Amino acid sequence: MKIKRSERLIDMTHYLSEHPRELVSLTFFAERYASAKSSISEDLVIVKETFENRGIGTLQTVPGAAGGVRFIPGVRKDQAEEALNVLSEQVSRSDRLLPGGYLFMTDILGDIHLMNHVGKLFAGAFANEQIDLVMTVATKGIGIAHAAARYLGVPVVVARRDSKVTEGSTVSINYVSGSSKRIQTMVLSKRSVKQGARVLIVDDFMKAGGTAAGMKNLLEEFSATVAGVGIFIESEQEAGEERLVEDYISLLKLRSVDEKGKTIQIEPGNYFDRVSSFLKQ
Repeated sequence: MKIKRSERLIDMTHYLSEHPRELVSLTFFAERYASAKSSISEDLVIVKETFENRGIGTLQTVPGAAGGVRFIPGVRKDQAEEALNVLSEQVSRSDRLLPGGYLFMTDILGDIHLMNHVGKLFAGAFANEQIDLVMTVATKGIGIAHAAARYLGVPVVVARRDSKVTEGSTVSINYVSGSSKRIQTMVLSKRSVKQGARVLIVDDFMKAGGTAAGMKNLLEEFSATVAGVGIFIESEQEAGEERLVEDYISLLKLRSVDEKGKTIQIEPGNYFDRVSSFLKQ
């Protein structure tokens, strides 16, 4: 049955957005819509222009018999600024303060709309990197990892503090927590990461970077490569404090917490210093 062009464009757009970074052949679309490849090519030009104009991403064309198109999610700089402002406003609310200067973050990490912002920002930051997996450590980083993986079109692996019988044989390491300076354990199933995989590490909070450094060390046991490190919130580095991870991208920075005055000072992290691959406005 012949499909109307308007229907074809809508379905094609939906399919590409649901399969980010996946190479899709023109033959696949031609057979799916019973249309000539020349028509499909014209449609893809429209989709590409719309994606870029609306700040959704872009289409990457791969020539040759085994080629096709690939949807690469992205973000415009003005969209990134707006998203970081929204996240800053949410994190800096005074009612988040807990005894001891801790911040209540569970509602943010469980908010799918806010996590969509986080996922798209990380996807835009690492758009030009080959990434096979997103890795985090249980438990608060899981929502962030899934948000990033959704836009990158890759699986998520979660390192845990102890082994589970349901994960089969595991690899474990001991590492030093950067903030508490205590020895902790990190465990990952042997089936989770293939040798040579390129992995994006994400975490919800970084003070000295001990957890992120631990994940990097754990990945060495799998002969995997760290493609990047993404941090939702980093804390202000204290005088004399050593950062165990230097090459990372953070969305927000926690400048200070005043329990008595009930204020939380949040500002953008190093995102705009480290990211240059923004979509054109």
